[in-house]
Amino acid sequence: MDSEKAALMRADGLNGDVPQPRRTRCPHRRGPPPWPVRLAILSIAGFGIYNCSRFMSKPSTSPPVSDPSNASVETCLTPACVHASSEILYNLSPNYKELDPCTDFEELVCGGWRERHDLRPDQGDAFTGTIMSENSQLLLRHILEAPYPKSSKHSFFSPMQLAATSHSADEDNFEKLTAAYKACLDEDTIKDLGIAPLTDIVGKIKQSFPLAASRSDGALSDTILLLAKHGISAFVSPNAGADDTNPDVVVVQVGAPWRIGLPSKERYEDDNLVKKYEGVVVEVLSKLTPGEPKDVLAGVVDLEKKLAAASPSTEEREDVTKSYNPMSLKEASDLAPKIGLPEIISGLSSDFKVDRLIVNTPGYMKELQAIIDGFSPAVLQQYFIWKAVQSLYSYVDSPIIQPYKGFVNELAGKDPNTKPERWRTCVSHVDDSVGWILSRFFIEKAFSAAAKDFGDLIVSDIKREFIKKLKATEWMDDETTEKAIEKVHKIVQKIGYPTKSPEIMNPENLAAYYEKLSVSDKTFFGNALAARDFDIEREWSALGKPVDREEWGMTASLTRMQTVNAYYNPPGQEIVFPAGIMQFPVFDVDVPAYVSYGAFGSVAGHELSHAFDSTGRHYDQNGNLTDWWTNTTVKAFEERAQCFVDQYSNYTVPGPDKKPLHVNGRLTLGENIADAGGLSASFQAWTLRSKEKPNAHLPGLEHFTQEQLFFVSYSNWWCGKSRPDTAINRIYTDPHAPKWARILGTMSNSREFRESFQCENKKPTCELCISHRSLSVFHQLPLVSNNSTSQAADHDS
Repeated sequence: MDSEKAALMRADGLNGDVPQPRRTRCPHRRGPPPWPVRLAILSIAGFGIYNCSRFMSKPSTSPPVSDPSNASVETCLTPACVHASSEILYNLSPNYKELDPCTDFEELVCGGWRERHDLRPDQGDAFTGTIMSENSQLLLRHILEAPYPKSSKHSFFSPMQLAATSHSADEDNFEKLTAAYKACLDEDTIKDLGIAPLTDIVGKIKQSFPLAASRSDGALSDTILLLAKHGISAFVSPNAGADDTNPDVVVVQVGAPWRIGLPSKERYEDDNLVKKYEGVVVEVLSKLTPGEPKDVLAGVVDLEKKLAAASPSTEEREDVTKSYNPMSLKEASDLAPKIGLPEIISGLSSDFKVDRLIVNTPGYMKELQAIIDGFSPAVLQQYFIWKAVQSLYSYVDSPIIQPYKGFVNELAGKDPNTKPERWRTCVSHVDDSVGWILSRFFIEKAFSAAAKDFGDLIVSDIKREFIKKLKATEWMDDETTEKAIEKVHKIVQKIGYPTKSPEIMNPENLAAYYEKLSVSDKTFFGNALAARDFDIEREWSALGKPVDREEWGMTASLTRMQTVNAYYNPPGQEIVFPAGIMQFPVFDVDVPAYVSYGAFGSVAGHELSHAFDSTGRHYDQNGNLTDWWTNTTVKAFEERAQCFVDQYSNYTVPGPDKKPLHVNGRLTLGENIADAGGLSASFQAWTLRSKEKPNAHLPGLEHFTQEQLFFVSYSNWWCGKSRPDTAINRIYTDPHAPKWARILGTMSNSREFRESFQCENKKPTCELCISHRSLSVFHQLPLVSNNSTSQAADHDS
């Protein structure tokens, strides 16, 4: 229940408070971003041809692995194909012909990527999706800084196609966009205001929770509610969303905040880090609330340590069987009676009477009251203030906040004084506040009807292959298999952008959606707070109404997460692919299909695989949380899943003490299973489709067969690098393995890969579902040595 939808990847999420995730495995309140199609103009084509010749002229010390039949197949020389070939060649290791793909595929495919991509000072990590996101940001910047495109004839979605009434609403919507962007760019006004906007919030907290407050006079619930209405979690995190056992009904959920203060509860065990954090807390609060004793301010960190100790681990949060605990409101309130849970829920739910809710973390709630009783009202007041600081600090510009900004940067291994270019911050802010309007103009420039059709075709092909795999899976009994096939048939695929709730290509519908959100071109802090309040009010107003299954959890442009993404929603029985991920080099209708099937197709297969992973298997064909697998099938699944746990737990990154820090194979299990299943299903889908319509070759890549280029395209998507501190934080908080491990692990688990590259041993390390090329169901080989995994970890730093 704590993890909303199963997203492809998790955003950074290190910058203070984030909205409580509702159903994914991503921080996500929902998950991450985009980028537009690069134009394959002549200069780029010439650049690609240059790079092709640069790689082709390199002598090879190993025999080529290509198929002699390549010579009889047409080579595509269009600008789009030359561009795609250039991208692949430029990412390859300079000595790729000398490397063994069976043992060092990540270096072979991504060695060049690392050489040509340096992390900006404001980045903790980056990968191909980051580059895609930044290209989207550039396009969105152009949209926001240009006049309303009233004469645009770019596509079917252009303003010229609109009727007069819709055209007027479209212009008004665009004005709301540009007002939000302008206010964010106005750094002079933001600096002139300084700390004042945050001071106003501090004043409200002091008024709500005065130092003379008793723990039983309603001050606790009043202050928790005050912050919750602004999307800030303090002590508890209440939200409203689909009920797992009745997914057409909206239910209240409550539990521990997703983050207590530091990125994960494990970080509170690092004494040096906690000491530094305490120094920052004391420095900021002493200036924000002068006169408070230092021991009171330091008590905030002591309080957080106790809250962290009582909180579940990230792995425990990912276990839906532990996080779904329905109770009456009285039963939930009795767990921590003094925080006033009924008053908090009543204040958020307005006129709707709540009698039943889901407690995500009952163990934490039981300990909460005793923890609060152990601290003075002065410490509790400072705790509330600190939660507001952590959540809102990025909206103000003041030396008072700088120590915390520097700490957040250092926590990710960045220079403490670095900050992103202002326009990047503002594009993300606009997407976060009026994202569906921004998506409407993104779609007009960066998406097409042909792209939507091709995406639908790929996803449909992969669903067909999944059904074949289920029929061939010997460890799944007939009863479970029949229900699993029905589940695949019932999964809804959403491609590109929503057509309802809101209908983003309908300006009047968009205007109605954002009617209650006021945006000014002069008050950045006010706009940010108004957008938060709007989201919270909209979320809680859904109580008493059927779940809106047309609603999406990610905007189509999706820049706010700083990466492209997709997701699977178990209760909604849907897989969702925003237009932002359907861009070059992951997806392109104008290049050979193995490129798009290898990258985007594997993403689609990954999301579909979540329907049968360690979490998705608990949801039936209608999205209900229920045990629909027989005991025999569950036991067989768990035996095979343990192989993935052991395999990925053997991968390491350098830890805080420079000793190997192991990937949590149990935490990342669902994602690792989805990577393996998605790759296999997409490969089989492409193989069948290519027999119907043969693919052309890409120029300069004669060293590879088309089958091999499928796997190169998949791995190109995960090429990346990371600062050591960012990698450490992700090990503790991210249910996804490091990007390099998602290449090495997935390839070692792919029979099709090992056969395509003629590896000596064709058996996959771990295999959940039968491969079309395999007669066996499950194999386990000796796991990768610690030495080799440590070397792989170095690639990420």
